[in-house]
Amino acid sequence: MTIEISAHFTFELDGPTDILLQYEAADIPEQSVLWTDSRIDKSDYFARVAAQDEIGTRIWLRKEGHCEVDYKARIAIHRLTADLSALPAMQQHELPGETVQYLFDSRYCPAERFHSFVQEEFGTIEGGAKIVAMRDWVADHMSYEPGSSHSNTTALDSFVERRGICRDYAHVIVTMARAAGIPARYVSVYAPDVAPPDFHAIAEVFLADPDGSGRGTWHMVDGTFMADPEHTVKIGVGRDAADVSFLTSFGACDFREKTVRTEIVSD
Repeated sequence: MTIEISAHFTFELDGPTDILLQYEAADIPEQSVLWTDSRIDKSDYFARVAAQDEIGTRIWLRKEGHCEVDYKARIAIHRLTADLSALPAMQQHELPGETVQYLFDSRYCPAERFHSFVQEEFGTIEGGAKIVAMRDWVADHMSYEPGSSHSNTTALDSFVERRGICRDYAHVIVTMARAAGIPARYVSVYAPDVAPPDFHAIAEVFLADPDGSGRGTWHMVDGTFMADPEHTVKIGVGRDAADVSFLTSFGACDFREKTVRTEIVSD
């Protein structure tokens, strides 16, 4: 499967400001970057640094005034998918060290506040079947409403209000999974069926590997059902949206415009 991506966004900075960007598709075993063209207006400082879990890269800028970003890429996806409902969970003591951080609360994902609900609603279900039940609960009980959340909205807020956008759906699934003792992380992606076209967010959970080896691996979960794992391009991962925003400004930033296009160009 080959996916073609283009993204364009602009912003204004009143004075010299540090900016952290993460918008480029990750070059990792499950997907290959066939071609890419990434252009950013000249800045006082520019550096690429490794992103979380070594998935993708971040870009540091120091700049003032107008900034314009143009990105185009063609990505081949090699991802193996599995029937989540058939996968067992990993015992906590068997988890690799790098997954442990994804069991705990984070800025937008207060998992401890969800323990009682998760036990009452999903306590009789195990492993991947529990994740599927959580995903379906979110899809059935939340309304997708652009503009209904903001940068401070947590999974608890979204759970109470029963509405949100993709980041909120992902946060609720991540939080419920962690409350059940299953590592879960937030993933920024491109996906061709996202409507309206934009950067997209999903969850990933760490369950047993479908090959029966006893090892674990990460599996994509999207409560909006807009991102098919076979068509989805990863940008980066993190504990929640704070770790993997496409633009983080360490000072005043006036965001002006954004366009994103993602399409399948070959099977």
